[in-house]
Amino acid sequence: MMTKEEIGDDIRRGIPDELPQMPDYDPEINHAPRRKDILSTEEKKLALKNALRYFPEHLHPTLAPEFAQELKQYGRIYMYRYRPDYPIYARSIYDYPHNSLQAAAIMLMLSNNLDHAVAQHPHELITYGGNGAVFQNWAQYRLTMKYLSEMTDEQTLVLYSGHPLGLFPSHKEAPRVVVTNGMVIPNYSSQDDWERMNALGVSQYGQMTAGSFMYIGPQGIVHGTTITLLNAARMKITAYPSPTRKSTLFVSAGLGGMSGAQPKAAVIAGMVGVIAEVNPKAIAVRHAQGWVDEVYTSLDLLMDRIREAIKSGTSRSLAYQGNVVDLWERLDREEIRVDLGSDQTSLHNPFAGGYYPAGYSLEESNRMMAQQPDLFKTKVQESLRRHVAAINKLTAKGMYFFDYGNAFLLESSRAGADICLPSGDFKYPSYVQDIMGPLFFDYGFGPFRWVCTSCKPKDLEATDHIALEVMESLIATAPQEIVPQMEDNILWIRQAGKNKMVVGSQARILYADAQGRIRIALAMNRAVRDGGISAPVVIGRDHHDVSGTDSPYRETSNIYDGSRFCADMAVHNVIGDAFRGATWVSLHNGGGVGWGEVINGGFGMLLDGSEEADRRIRQMLHWDVNNGIARRAWARNPAARFAIEREMQRSPLLQVTLPYMAKNEVIEEALSPTMPLCGDRRV
Repeated sequence: MMTKEEIGDDIRRGIPDELPQMPDYDPEINHAPRRKDILSTEEKKLALKNALRYFPEHLHPTLAPEFAQELKQYGRIYMYRYRPDYPIYARSIYDYPHNSLQAAAIMLMLSNNLDHAVAQHPHELITYGGNGAVFQNWAQYRLTMKYLSEMTDEQTLVLYSGHPLGLFPSHKEAPRVVVTNGMVIPNYSSQDDWERMNALGVSQYGQMTAGSFMYIGPQGIVHGTTITLLNAARMKITAYPSPTRKSTLFVSAGLGGMSGAQPKAAVIAGMVGVIAEVNPKAIAVRHAQGWVDEVYTSLDLLMDRIREAIKSGTSRSLAYQGNVVDLWERLDREEIRVDLGSDQTSLHNPFAGGYYPAGYSLEESNRMMAQQPDLFKTKVQESLRRHVAAINKLTAKGMYFFDYGNAFLLESSRAGADICLPSGDFKYPSYVQDIMGPLFFDYGFGPFRWVCTSCKPKDLEATDHIALEVMESLIATAPQEIVPQMEDNILWIRQAGKNKMVVGSQARILYADAQGRIRIALAMNRAVRDGGISAPVVIGRDHHDVSGTDSPYRETSNIYDGSRFCADMAVHNVIGDAFRGATWVSLHNGGGVGWGEVINGGFGMLLDGSEEADRRIRQMLHWDVNNGIARRAWARNPAARFAIEREMQRSPLLQVTLPYMAKNEVIEEALSPTMPLCGDRRV
């Protein structure tokens, strides 16, 4: 075991001059699937040249064949030889070698994203979603950590899709790190474009919080899923409890980095959750964590257990180790009524490990994916057609199905499934379209999160108490329109410790509006200053927020003025955060619904107890939320208009352009064929 000093020396060394020993391949680790062989011979030569750029020429004769073998065997060059000997996880901020405390905070956050307890494929530097990467290779990790250990508060580190371009002179008010991931020319943003550019080592898919160093384990999605399930049940279920059925039944798929939150959320929401997963390692992780209560490989036994659970009124999470298509079809044949249905397979990445076809084992599918990619695509699309057919039958029997932002509807339509209405719209809504958008985002509520850099549970307890006090003080005078949102989040933060949400860093998430976020952050900064919290706190948010993401099938799916395919909001948000005090900012192509389908961004800010941090909190968080509310209000969303008008009353310097509302009859008359032409004076 390396000492703290030895780890610090290794970080400062960056890419070592001598060849490190090749670490053993650990079969117990959940590794990324082999990617398809997409590069031409000339492109493979280019990929090797690109990889060797990080190393002096005398090492090239050894590394070139090694990297060529990685490219052949895995479809990528991960540079496994350069994986550090020390375990990577979120250590105390003071354990990282640094000249800038802000840089040390960033080291802590990116380390958490690669923690074996947190990351989906840690040895391939993938945090979640099958391809949500922190870096493309281990040389990038080592060089980035070296730069962070050396930099001062008058420098900014620039990262291009994981590649550390270098340290550039800046100033104390500037971000310490600026990140972009997957920012390619729009016409070159297809799935195969990503495969090719990633294999070449020139771009990566950062998902949302993977490539921006703001992932806090599945806790974030547990909270969002809990809120979604609670509100879906309130909106759509009116018939229970009954003598024969006392529990709500929720069925979905996926137990990976993000989707693994589903069983825990179902139990917190008081439901029976049944989640299918094809990967036994993913199931084992969630079962060991206590987030899955029971595991079944037999559909016969599972059907009996479902009937028993919903009849008894228990809250229980059941995992089915098998394909979700088989599960849905069996539920239909058994005439078991499902109340709520969704899907969290990684369909943003359908042909590279995000979705597995029915009728094939995990091993058979992985071989087909690598060796027969066209056949694999055909089988995936066949499964999607069966998947949708079963869901259609169950919704006809009363199930409420919603897309959970994983591109299920989009990829099903591309597969030719019966997923569209005659109008061309999807049969089923996005969860943002029906629930999160109108009830939360339009009012400015979104996934505010924080991390205690001491890594002490006691500090997290203190921040929970601070957040609860602030929320309880705000709800006393809150307008009725936002009371339910605040009640759900007060309940969440009260129970957060008991629900044992922490995986990795000592972190917490809470949905709050701008006023709530600012007051919570100011109170935490004051506690750092006064010693109530022993070390600085990092605040941030998921990109899946009010202003952070332009995604027509998810975050902006409830915007109906024709602008849901525009990305001005997300780009402006990152720019505005950067000059209002963010410690680091990031802008990504892709996240959740797929590369080329979304633009999203985020930030991190270090609360070090200073008065300067107070100023940054007030300026940056105000913009970070109200930018999106203003855009949603301009789109004529009533709740957003209510929220931004309320904010303008509180903030005299805020002036937002509001829309006049055109009456339908005026529009209809203007487009009527009997309406006089311009300049026609006849009556």
